[in-house]
Amino acid sequence: MVEKLEKAVKEAKLADPIEASVDKATQQMIIRSHELGIETVFDRAVTMKQCNIGLQGTCCKNCAMGPCRLPLPKSGIEGEDTRKGLCGATANTIAARNFTRMIAGGAAAHSDHGRAVAEVFYQAANKLTDDYKIKDPIKLLAIAPHYGVDTKVEVDGKMVDRDIDEIAVELADVALAEWGKSGSTTLVPKRFPKVRYELWEKLGILPRNIDREIVEVMHRTHIGVDQDYKNLMKQGARCALADLSGSWIATDLQDVMFGTPSPLISEANLGVMKKDHVNIIVHGHEPILSEMIVAASQSAEMHELAIKVGAKGIQLSGICCTANEVLQRHGVPNAGNFLQQELAIVTGACDAMVVDVQCVFQNLANVAKCFHTKLITTHPIAKMEQSNVIHIEFDEHHAMEDALRIVTMAVENYKNRGAEVQIPPYKESQVAGFSVESIKYHLGGTFRGTYYTLNDNIINGRIRGVAAVVGCNNARQQHNNAHLTVIKELIKNDVIVLTTGCGGITAAMAGLLQPDSAAAYCGPGLAEICEVVGIPPVLHMGSCVDNSRILNAAIEVVNAGGMGQDLCDWPVAGSAPEWMSEKAISIGQYVVCSGIYTVFGGTLPLDGAPVFKEYLNSGMEELYGGMWAVEADPIKHAHMLIAHIDKKRKELGIDKARERVMMDMADRQALEG
Repeated sequence: MVEKLEKAVKEAKLADPIEASVDKATQQMIIRSHELGIETVFDRAVTMKQCNIGLQGTCCKNCAMGPCRLPLPKSGIEGEDTRKGLCGATANTIAARNFTRMIAGGAAAHSDHGRAVAEVFYQAANKLTDDYKIKDPIKLLAIAPHYGVDTKVEVDGKMVDRDIDEIAVELADVALAEWGKSGSTTLVPKRFPKVRYELWEKLGILPRNIDREIVEVMHRTHIGVDQDYKNLMKQGARCALADLSGSWIATDLQDVMFGTPSPLISEANLGVMKKDHVNIIVHGHEPILSEMIVAASQSAEMHELAIKVGAKGIQLSGICCTANEVLQRHGVPNAGNFLQQELAIVTGACDAMVVDVQCVFQNLANVAKCFHTKLITTHPIAKMEQSNVIHIEFDEHHAMEDALRIVTMAVENYKNRGAEVQIPPYKESQVAGFSVESIKYHLGGTFRGTYYTLNDNIINGRIRGVAAVVGCNNARQQHNNAHLTVIKELIKNDVIVLTTGCGGITAAMAGLLQPDSAAAYCGPGLAEICEVVGIPPVLHMGSCVDNSRILNAAIEVVNAGGMGQDLCDWPVAGSAPEWMSEKAISIGQYVVCSGIYTVFGGTLPLDGAPVFKEYLNSGMEELYGGMWAVEADPIKHAHMLIAHIDKKRKELGIDKARERVMMDMADRQALEG
């Protein structure tokens, strides 16, 4: 049977399961898809070849005289580069325009997510909806000053606490204004160290408002406008910081409405689905509706209905960043990451997949046709053309009503399942939900919550440094391999890893989000810290908009003292080993602008414009203290990050481990000061 399938795979040019993924559940479902004659993204990656000139970044289709394709000369570029498009645009201009447009696309996706959250927060703050409320008033009070909202008011000469509802209403107004205000700049950059904010101000890249920077990129990259790659990237940097602003607002307001995450135990991989339960999968990036689906699926009414149709209950799980949102607040398990979305339906056990926005394959509809699965779109900007797709448009004024309707549809669909259900028996436990606040608590407890402990252990050498390993999966690479190889190499060398997005799900599926994994995979210093504190060596901090949490944590490190005055001073680096979306490019640019060395896996669309490529490396480093780098080999990739971390340790004079000192009570009391 195996030999027959292997022969069929070669003849039909289908994906080889072993070459396609390192994950056993994924391999099993790829084989099943071949047996059922169902095409998935892994098969399309075999038959659909990439455009070489597009990969190099020098194909321009911004007007109807094109596409203009500028391949590298066979002998490379020697002397003056004479390649031009019809309008005369050089390779550097075309590559910079394309790259900057990718930043704008990513910024639009993240910031539109933030806008949707801000709009619902406005409804909640003004009591215009019954379904959304302020769940975390402590977080509300903590973030309000950052938005210029006072938490106290003077009454009879005394400062008294302001009404929480008044604070929420004013914060809602201020947050929404960030997308379109005039006469000032966005507020989020002010949270960075003073020297970083002043650098951005000097360079003229502080975002004026979120929408304007995206619009200006589209204008500048129109034919006949900006033709200077450096000037284009100046706007690209400003647009990336606008993305950061929208993402940070999304994280803040989601925490206030839905609760600030704290560590919890859950599971990950396709094996979380249950044959004897109604299986509902939420997929996408916005948690507004999925929060209601969690509540609806846990209601007594829906449980009784599930029993009535013959199921033992309802199993809710998630894919992509909607998954991470409901994971970090409710412990809802991850069914899988980006490349596994079709495979969740191939199990035959998915009664409904509910999608919102971003990273949703249109081919889900074609796969769903082969099974009983109800595919439900919920967002007005994200519909599918296929006739078997059901659209139930989300409305925050009737959120629970919509959620109950969706869950009811899924439960009633349980009886329509076919006989052939195959759920892979693979899943791993995970500890997720690490917020900036919870990390502070883990490091110092309730009364001494601080990042000082982390700094101290970096300075003394037990922790070599910190790396953020984040981002998507890419079908042009072996699924999960680069993420896992980079992470394992880092923690083996005592680098603690922060993760978000599909990278976090990948780490969970491999058991790296378990505290016990430190003993198996970490160097002695990091293993000791993880054992003492009781944390895994990889901290899952949420969805892709929650990269703002990682930068917030980096700012906390700087504020704790002892390792410089700016983010570019201390041993930290960023990585996206399997990136694939425009959002990743925008994130990469705001991380570089923040002063952090950033390595991407696979390729970047730069090779056709070597001068522009060099500018993103050394030019960015001169401007911001951070730079782009690319390395496809995951071991080399990891060691580029480690080398940068070691460089920063040497610059700080902490490249030699500090001897451990026994502390008496007087020493400990001195720390309190």
